Amino acid sequence: MSTPYAEVIGDPIAQSKSPAIHSFWLEKLGIEGEYRATRVAPDGLDDYFAERRGDPDWRGCNITMPHKQAAMPLLDRIEPLARRVGAVNTVHRAKDGALVGRNTDVGGFLEPLAERLNKRHLFRMARVIGTGGAARAIVAGLAGEGFTLVLAGRDPGKARAILDELAHDGEHHAVPLSVFEDTTGFAFDDREGCCDLVVNASPLGMRGQPPLAFDWSHAPPGSIAYDIVTDPLETPFLRSARAAGFATIDGLAMLIGQAAGAFERFYGAPPPRGHDAELRARLTA
Repeated sequence: MSTPYAEVIGDPIAQSKSPAIHSFWLEKLGIEGEYRATRVAPDGLDDYFAERRGDPDWRGCNITMPHKQAAMPLLDRIEPLARRVGAVNTVHRAKDGALVGRNTDVGGFLEPLAERLNKRHLFRMARVIGTGGAARAIVAGLAGEGFTLVLAGRDPGKARAILDELAHDGEHHAVPLSVFEDTTGFAFDDREGCCDLVVNASPLGMRGQPPLAFDWSHAPPGSIAYDIVTDPLETPFLRSARAAGFATIDGLAMLIGQAAGAFERFYGAPPPRGHDAELRARLTA
């Protein structure tokens, strides 16, 4: 009897922690299934989906860089949130056999902020670094939660276009990445009752990439530093944030949250989230 499986695709893919997350949940639930990591080069994406369509054991895939946008025209249906974000990170096979694209990055990113976002604030602001597929999901999610956004990228024009597309309400700002590199003497106003985030949604700080240059004088008192990079988990960005006295959220928070949104579609059961502490310990061992 064959074994149902799902997988994560990207290029590169060897560093992915997704197989460890899904395998942990399969083990806890006693489900017969596998979860793999498969390298798919950009010019191999068409062939990949053509082959998987004919594989009855394939339940779907998670998608990481650089395929989150390129995969969309190859699918049969796109869920509304993924269409609005313009990026897909999960594909599952529907009952009618159609390949359906969805975006669980938005929910995964917001999950560790839920307790804070359930409170009322006088003002919410987020400084977001990056203009890729993950940044699009983060911008869409934060705009939906009433944040004023400052989006920084190497190309401010691309940042502006993302804001115009995904954050229609409010006065948002696109700035070059270099704005945050040097110390600022800006005097922040009273942040009592406010919610401030600084988010690294770029690959900067990832293993093999240069670190993100961010001077913490740009962050209001009480800000939360959130880095979506997972390799390494302890990035220079987060270390410098803690040294400057800021609370931090690491990349595993979003990674586990977005994986949870995909797992049930693949295997037909919700993941056992009561074991998150054990899962984190396994991922960081």
